[in-house]
Amino acid sequence: MKSPSSRLVAVPPCRRVSALLLAWCLAALTSATVRSAATTPKDAPLDLGSRWELFVDSYLVASTRGAALRLHEPRKAEVVLVLDAPWEGPTSAYFSVLRDGDVIRLYYRGSVAGSDHSDNQVTCVAESRDGIHFTRPKLGLVEVNGSKENNVVWRGVESHNFASFLDLNPNCAPDARYKALAGLKQPGRNWHLGQTPGGLYAFASADGVNWRKLRSEPVMTQGAFDSLNLAFWDQARNRYTCYSRIFENKVRAVQSLHSADFVAWSSPVANRYDSGVPREHFYTSATLPCPEAEHLLVAFPMRFVTDRKKVAEHKGPGVSDAVFMSSRDGVTWDRTFLEAWVRPGPDQKNWTDRNNMPAWGIVESAPGEWSMYISEHYRWTDCRIRRLVLPRHRIAAMQAGARGGEFTTRPLVVSGGRLVLNYATSAAGSVQVEIQDTAGRPLPGFGAADAPVLYGDELDATVRWKQGVDLSALRGRTVQLRVLLKDADLFALRFAE
Repeated sequence: MKSPSSRLVAVPPCRRVSALLLAWCLAALTSATVRSAATTPKDAPLDLGSRWELFVDSYLVASTRGAALRLHEPRKAEVVLVLDAPWEGPTSAYFSVLRDGDVIRLYYRGSVAGSDHSDNQVTCVAESRDGIHFTRPKLGLVEVNGSKENNVVWRGVESHNFASFLDLNPNCAPDARYKALAGLKQPGRNWHLGQTPGGLYAFASADGVNWRKLRSEPVMTQGAFDSLNLAFWDQARNRYTCYSRIFENKVRAVQSLHSADFVAWSSPVANRYDSGVPREHFYTSATLPCPEAEHLLVAFPMRFVTDRKKVAEHKGPGVSDAVFMSSRDGVTWDRTFLEAWVRPGPDQKNWTDRNNMPAWGIVESAPGEWSMYISEHYRWTDCRIRRLVLPRHRIAAMQAGARGGEFTTRPLVVSGGRLVLNYATSAAGSVQVEIQDTAGRPLPGFGAADAPVLYGDELDATVRWKQGVDLSALRGRTVQLRVLLKDADLFALRFAE
């Protein structure tokens, strides 16, 4: 693979330096903009541009009365794949999902129950057009059990945790459209502290099927790595970002690193949380930029409770579920919601160790519909993966009950000609928006009395006042929004043209 900088080799020296300097300045400016948005003082106006802002934290909220943030559980849908092929098995795990054009690809480890360092582990891919019906393509690449009639794309110890993604870097080389990180530390004393040889290798592929290592040595060695260590092109910060597994004081935790070329990586930084947030085992992180709101990073860790055992006859201890957290700078993580995002449920096979692990990735399976995936029945003969469904951006919301409530936003710069909401109400519920000046006075024509109630269930609803929807006269002005809710959820908002 050629990194973006390596493509400047043929440029004359003076132009090469200027190009590199310009690229560095653009990257620094982008990163500074993201950092500024994440650290803007509460009383400073926010310029949202046209981006979606989700109510997954208190970032937009200045004050509340009778309204609060509430986490929304996804709907558990179909079992999309049972991992019962001879090269898969009961310890198949570590799923990554992505869309490439019309094809949705699901990557995962095939493992019968061998050692973490077994060379018999394989990386498999399943394909779907709708995110529901997956098939195993017969690729003819890797021989397993005397046959190449399988969906295996890699075999070896790296298959323990092969994490694939589609590279959205605009400067990505065509023969490296797909990338992955995979690998382990070798066994030995203090392996979990990263003190043994080994680490993560960088992989690339033109088609997501035929893979190669970018280097014969690991590109990352500081970490434990004994779970899914994922990476992606972070377009909001103009760099590759990796979230990998570490141990902190014997607790499974997450660290981040970044890179300009996917080969040379920064020093790792552990995730940070507010004081008072409990220390919990995060077995995987499933971190990614939120679709259509890429400045916001969302994560769906598998939370591992090591000292519980629900099914007495099961071999391994521990129970697990999935939680949700978010970040606006990639290092400091908001844990507003300490409760589970997905519970194990009544199925006893999901109350055994290392279950309910969210796959890395979100795909749009239908207009406005997100599909995510979660593992079930780990260590059982019908180890499988199930689809989770949620409408776009509906992870959490500002919510008020039937008695009503309201909240006021931080000062916002009006940056579009209309205000768009993602909301849902009951049949008797409602949403109203009042536009105020920064002193809390309703602007003429934009008061609550001028706003017809909005009710229904819509992903893209334009707010209307008696005079219409046009906010052009307010463009560039700093205002605050007073949002009145009755038996309603407001998931996200944005200014649009």
